[in-house]
Amino acid sequence: MDLDPDDVFRDDEDDPDNELYLERESTKELLVYLVDASPKMFSTTSLAADQKDETHFHIALSCISQSLKTRIINSSYDEVAICFFNTREKKNLLDINGVFIFNVAEREFLDRPTARLIKEFDCVEERFTKEIGSQYGIVSGTRENSLYNALWVAQALLRKGSAKTADKRILLFTNEDDPFGNIKGATKIDMTRTTLQRAKDAQDLGISIEILPLSWPDEEFNVSLFYADLIGLQGDDLAQFFPSTVEKLQDMKDQLRKRMFKKRIVKRITFSIANGLSIELNSYALIRPALPGAITWLDSVSNRPLKTERSFLCSDTGALLLEPPKRYQSYKNENITFSAEELSEIKRVTTGNLHLLGFKPLSCLKDHHNLRPSTFVFPSDEEVIGSTCIFIALHRSMLRLKRFALAFYGSSSRPQLVALIAQDEIISHGGQIEPPGMHMIHLPYSEDIRHVEEVYSYSNGATPKATDDQIMKAAALMKRIDFKDFSVCQFSNPALQRHYAVLQALALEELDIPETNDETLPDEEGMSRPRVVSALEEFKLSVYGDNDDVESELVDNGKASETSKKRKAIAENAVKECANFDWDDLADSGKLKDLTVVELKFYLTAHKLPVGGKKEALISRILTHMGK
Repeated sequence: MDLDPDDVFRDDEDDPDNELYLERESTKELLVYLVDASPKMFSTTSLAADQKDETHFHIALSCISQSLKTRIINSSYDEVAICFFNTREKKNLLDINGVFIFNVAEREFLDRPTARLIKEFDCVEERFTKEIGSQYGIVSGTRENSLYNALWVAQALLRKGSAKTADKRILLFTNEDDPFGNIKGATKIDMTRTTLQRAKDAQDLGISIEILPLSWPDEEFNVSLFYADLIGLQGDDLAQFFPSTVEKLQDMKDQLRKRMFKKRIVKRITFSIANGLSIELNSYALIRPALPGAITWLDSVSNRPLKTERSFLCSDTGALLLEPPKRYQSYKNENITFSAEELSEIKRVTTGNLHLLGFKPLSCLKDHHNLRPSTFVFPSDEEVIGSTCIFIALHRSMLRLKRFALAFYGSSSRPQLVALIAQDEIISHGGQIEPPGMHMIHLPYSEDIRHVEEVYSYSNGATPKATDDQIMKAAALMKRIDFKDFSVCQFSNPALQRHYAVLQALALEELDIPETNDETLPDEEGMSRPRVVSALEEFKLSVYGDNDDVESELVDNGKASETSKKRKAIAENAVKECANFDWDDLADSGKLKDLTVVELKFYLTAHKLPVGGKKEALISRILTHMGK
């Protein structure tokens, strides 16, 4: 059974080159970084004994810089603006005092981050005093209110787009927990009231305001003095605010380079139950493959993306064909032509509806029936009123009777049977861990199931089976090395991390490539623990006996199996062919991309590396192994 690793994770109607697969503009985020630039932010502080002294202003800028670098990869459609308040100079849409928007040429104030923006922002601290300047924008005796002005400017920047199509946020960095502390009497009350009202007006427009407080080692940021009212913190949220913001601040500094796919509806499905009764379901993809971005061809002069266009010319006259080409099929010496619409209709096996066939006990569903990641389905009342009510009744009955629903999913690309498994809601510590709904598992065809007994059997037809002692030793070993609370999100792809690190170094013209941590390497310290070593030795002894050097691929007659011979021949040939290339020179000169996939696999096979994936993934894997 040969499975395409890319196709395994693909939805029926999803094509990686299709706009449905790419992150859509409707999921983008509009974000304004508001950085307090008052003189207090430039006082040096030490967050830990082993860290050097640094200013809160430097901490804020480093967090934003790292966030911008990862945001280009995480969410390429996001748009950001960087705004300083409590500044001497002013530069903003409203031309008001104390607010300076940092930007670069050929870019709007609120726009997608660019390499030029990041490069110049990394140097802003060095020339900040000279070009922008710092001052207290809220002082007694004046009516100037720089915080009010900053929120006003940020709200004006976020007028772009609709709250229904984009998430709008203001992220505020400051170490001043009481911005109106130096003002007394009615003036303080009035300025506090107007600032809180400005924040409320922004929130009413769908703009969320978050604050990342920067505390002193001997003085904790007291959010209750002012900012709790500004962002609406009460009760338990107020108690949990500071620990969560410290964690968020650390996450901004240590973000992984990874592509983020936000939760979205993959497809709307009509679920036909019985006697003309149908409900509407929304399907969600629970997991996506993390792949390097597609190659984009750029114009050598303007550096703008190129758009490929194709035209058809008549072979007889050379004239440009304006009508779309038609395909034909020869039949009885006559060419029968078909339009694109007619071909599409012919290829359509069935509609994309889900038809209920019946129910079966959950015991009938085996682990090996799940060939690909499941799709999560949830009811929707947008078009079919009452879908949620019917879905809940069906969901509760399936849970009570321990049944799964067998259905026919009529996708246009590959119609097949699916199993709908009800999932109950899981709540822990007052929060929802798993939502209620159903998982749609695509069931295999008969030829998709490989019978291991037929492949791995002795020459006499007998099938090798583990003894009870071997099973017991294997279970003891697995128990020793079992991960607690394992999740695939705990580990990042080292090849992708290296790929994005190289891209970052090239885009920002950095001399050194950022170091990447390979989290998939074995935990040597953990594997060397006495109990693990003991369990491993006992398992080896139970399988191989005293002579543990005997290869596992030997069969009962002492001769290597045909599979073993073939594998060894491929490995020997790969080593021989690999020696014909100067891999160091090819990697340094960037000519690996000129090799074919077969030639690249010679290196991977010779060094016992995985050979799956597209050409870009193979090159990245080779470079990672070579440490380049």
